[in-house]
Amino acid sequence: MGFYDKYILPKVIHWVCSQTPVTYQRKKVVPLAKGRVLEIGIGSGLNLPFYDPAKVERVWGLEPSEQMRNIAQKRIFDSQVTVDFIGLSGEEIPLEKNDADTILVTYTLCTIPSVLTALGEMRRVLKPGGELIFSEHGEAPDENVRRWQERLNPIWGYFGGGCQLNRPIPRIIEEGGFKIKNIDTMYLPGFKPAGFNYWGTAVPN
Repeated sequence: MGFYDKYILPKVIHWVCSQTPVTYQRKKVVPLAKGRVLEIGIGSGLNLPFYDPAKVERVWGLEPSEQMRNIAQKRIFDSQVTVDFIGLSGEEIPLEKNDADTILVTYTLCTIPSVLTALGEMRRVLKPGGELIFSEHGEAPDENVRRWQERLNPIWGYFGGGCQLNRPIPRIIEEGGFKIKNIDTMYLPGFKPAGFNYWGTAVPN
């Protein structure tokens, strides 16, 4: 791991992902979580203030980056829900089948290298009747924006920890073995190539 990845990138990700429009999206989806929650890519813990402690039994926070887990410590200390870190990637989830009542994934599907493998793991550990709750940026509906996404993707991914601007989020979720129950979309204010947002819920197919 180089100097940028270890010392600079975690702070950049934390800053970008804590911007007001993204925080507003978190407020929409995180309170839907209930029971035993597996959060994929808990990062610096930006979702923690929005969990409803009356509904959530515990949170498993999957996060491979030690640096991001360190940044999250203060939010974990202040959180009203119990949080257990899992220092692994989305492709390897060390939970038993049907362990989780809810899976929450926010601004993470863009970075997982083997995203369909990860979704298969999420499906495995999610209980029948459980929900996948998501809020993600991805492929824009407008051709001119998509062209910019394609142009920028190589350098964006290099400096953004592997983040891909143009992943087709609904299709990926469905190819990963889920059926989308509801979905909303919009451009968030700001940089359009990174600003088309999908959010909603899905169930195992």
